[in-house]
Amino acid sequence: MKLKELESCLQQVDAFEEPKILLEQYPTSPHIAACMLYTIHNTFDDIEGKLVADLGCGCGVLSIGSAVLGAGLCVGLDIDRDALDIFRRNAEDFEISNVDLIQCDLCAIETQNYANKFDTVIMNPPFGTKHNQGMDMKFLRAALTMAKTAVYSLHKTSTREHIQKKAHDWGVKMEVLAELRYDLPASYKFHKKKSVDIQVDFLRFSKA
Repeated sequence: MKLKELESCLQQVDAFEEPKILLEQYPTSPHIAACMLYTIHNTFDDIEGKLVADLGCGCGVLSIGSAVLGAGLCVGLDIDRDALDIFRRNAEDFEISNVDLIQCDLCAIETQNYANKFDTVIMNPPFGTKHNQGMDMKFLRAALTMAKTAVYSLHKTSTREHIQKKAHDWGVKMEVLAELRYDLPASYKFHKKKSVDIQVDFLRFSKA
């Protein structure tokens, strides 16, 4: 599947109806989701036939894209029942059966129970702003426990050095696959501008 086809396919995925600020619910744009998945699939062969986890899956754009690209099974995990309801509807609309949903708090589950259970983990985690300081690193730690092979994740470019140091401490290899501009639409009342561009790194973490 060509990148453009994948992006236009993902434009059919419904996003949050009433995003929750405390959960930092910002949609992953079809463009960014398609670029991530296309790279994971074509450069690293980490989707087709693989068991994939999507942490903080929201309405499921990364899971649905993985399913379309032939994942063996994609498991979406999210704390928010409303988001998972939209995800379920999206999966039905796409007539996709190779996805599974789990409602859970990633910061509270015993990640050891999921240790090395997934070939690939993909995520667009909360960036850990305002009320959620350090949330991005909690997600990353959970993802690295759960993945057998690799974790693919989006993080603010401004946190790159900090994440690189953590990856080194944890004994994993970090690669910057791309620098992206995350166009954040005004989703909440306190947003003054129509949209804001945030510099974001698309990172791959591989286990030694």
